[in-house]
Order: sequence, then C-alpha cells, then structure tokens
Amino acid sequence: MKKVAVIGAGIVGSAAAYYLSKETDLEVTVFDDGAGQASKAAAGIICPWFSKRRNKSWYRLARLGADFYQTLVSDLQADNIKTDFYDQAGVFLLKKKDSSLEELYELAKKRREQSPLIGQLSLQSRSNLPADLADLNGFDRLLYASGAARVEGSVLTKTLLAASRAEIIRKRVSLNVSSDGNYWVSDKLFDAVFLACGAWLPQILKPLGYEVDIRPQKGQLRDYFFKDSHTGDYPVIMPEGELDIIPFAGGKVSIGATHENEQGFDLCIDSRLLDALEREAQTYFPKLNEAYSKSERVGTRAYTSDFSPFFGQVPQLKKVYAASGLGSSGLTSGPLIAYQLVQQFLHKELLLPADDYSPNNYIVKGS
Repeated sequence: MKKVAVIGAGIVGSAAAYYLSKETDLEVTVFDDGAGQASKAAAGIICPWFSKRRNKSWYRLARLGADFYQTLVSDLQADNIKTDFYDQAGVFLLKKKDSSLEELYELAKKRREQSPLIGQLSLQSRSNLPADLADLNGFDRLLYASGAARVEGSVLTKTLLAASRAEIIRKRVSLNVSSDGNYWVSDKLFDAVFLACGAWLPQILKPLGYEVDIRPQKGQLRDYFFKDSHTGDYPVIMPEGELDIIPFAGGKVSIGATHENEQGFDLCIDSRLLDALEREAQTYFPKLNEAYSKSERVGTRAYTSDFSPFFGQVPQLKKVYAASGLGSSGLTSGPLIAYQLVQQFLHKELLLPADDYSPNNYIVKGS
C-alpha cells in the first residue's frame, strides 16, 4: 500500500484527502497545526459568473469550480455524508448605478449558456420583494441569480476530513528529501506528498532550495447570531466593494471579509476594520442590530504576484504536488483544484488543461 502525506487541512488539503481516500491502495495522512487556516475563517459565496476579471484561465477555473460542487455534494451523499455546508440560496447583487446592473445581467445571460448552474436571472425592484425580505434596505434595484450558493468553510473541511479515511495529525511539519530521493514528513516515509499549505508554502519549500511566488493576505469576518432562526431564508447579499452579507440557517449571519495585504501572518482581530464593515452592512441589513451576540474569525489567504492560482507537480520533485495562490476565491475553486491534483497523481483524465495552471512560473529551484 502506498503512503501519501497531505500537508494542510484547509479546503484543498481536506478535499484531496477525501478523494485520495477513495483509492483502496492508498494510506493517507493529513498534517495541520490549525493556525491561521483561511478555510476556517471563510464564509464563502459560490458565485463566479459576475466577475469581470480578464484572466480567462482564472474564470474557467472559477466557473468549473462552481460546477464541481454538484459533483462533490453528489459524491458525499453517495457515501451517506451530510452536505449541509452547501446551500444554493441565490444571490442579490447590488450596484450604485442601474447601468452596472444591466451590464451584469447581460453578461450573466451570455455566461449561462456555458454555466446553466447560474439558474434563474432577473432584475428586481426592492419594492416588489416578498414580505419576508422587506427589511432589506439601501438599494432600489438588484440583480438576482438563483444558482449562487453559500458555503461555510469550517464545516466543509470538517466534513471532508471526517468522510476520508485519513489519519489526522495536528502538528507543524517540514518536508525532507533524502539522498536516495525519498520523502520524509514528521519522521515518516511517504511515496507522495501533497502540499496544500496555502500561504505557508514558501516556508515548506525554501529549505529545499526553492523560491515561491506567494504572499499572505489577512482576512477577517464577523459572525452575528440571532434568536430568529429564519436567517436561512435570505439570499446572499453582495454590494459593491469588499462587503458580503452571508446569512446561514440557524440564526447566523456572516459579514466580511477584509483584504489586508500588509499584515503578513498576523492573526489579531482588528475591531476597527470589522466595525467599519458592520456599519456598511447595517445600511443594507438593519437586522444586524438585533443580534444577541457576535464573534470574529481571522485567517490568512495566499496570493501570487499576478493573482493567479497554480497547482501541479513541484519542479524537480517527482510525486510532490502543490497548490496555492487561490486568494479570496479559494472556496469556489479549492475542491476542483484538489480533485485535479489527485487525478494528476493517479494519471487520470483532467477537467482543466494543467499547463494553464502550472507551478513552474511560481516555484523556482535555485541554482
């Protein structure tokens, strides 16, 4: 039986562990110290179709990543695993200019030809909203898409790890390569290694002589808790800017997230920034004032210098695979990237052209 190590238990690592564990001839071990993981601090919106980024490879990854959730949910349900981390609740997109809404509407109609998951599209007036949504404020019109989903990152990763057959070891580790080409992690020998450690990838590869184009970005969000459990009836709300309002079933609403590029790996809560997001959110969702408690989360995202994610085999390290640079779209693309890495390892057909996301431009072996 071959032994495979996965370093990192975030969205990529946990999904990789799940799909690796489906192979009966593999023994999977996951290493993670739990500090700063982006997925634990992520309340995600699966809604890539309205992005105007010009990077076609990125959009294809995000589009197919959204589609892949249907496969992931189906696979877990076939294993009798609950999939309440994923809910297609729809989205309200808000723009300051009506013309911007019209442009997005036309863009989404074209993209729906490739992505029927977008579902129903409509431009709506606030005055015509159903009675149970009448307390939404701060806009006159909105663009609605029924296929958008909300994902609770921490629940997703816990679900995937529990569904896998992997051994979970909670510690910080390093990767060592012996003179005979064997891979050692935490004094254990492995046949293959998956590096799913996000912004910490440079720290893993630098001792082996690699330079990695990855920088950390701090992200904070705030969760609000309500005695009224009907919060799950609301769609996700996406105003312009950094703010997203993500209601979940059971009386929780998440507000965020910040994008802080100069804080490194700092995990301290900055209430000043979260208070500013709260004030902005209250203009659209005054119900925040009724929350009986609130809490904060913070994590570290990974970005490349050109904001493009990468995944694949590490140069000159056979059977060592890495993924990073997912940024704020990690929950959308993470499961698909993990599946792609597993397919590469197993020499099976890929859903994406691997060369378009190759690590070779981001991971360089020193002379």
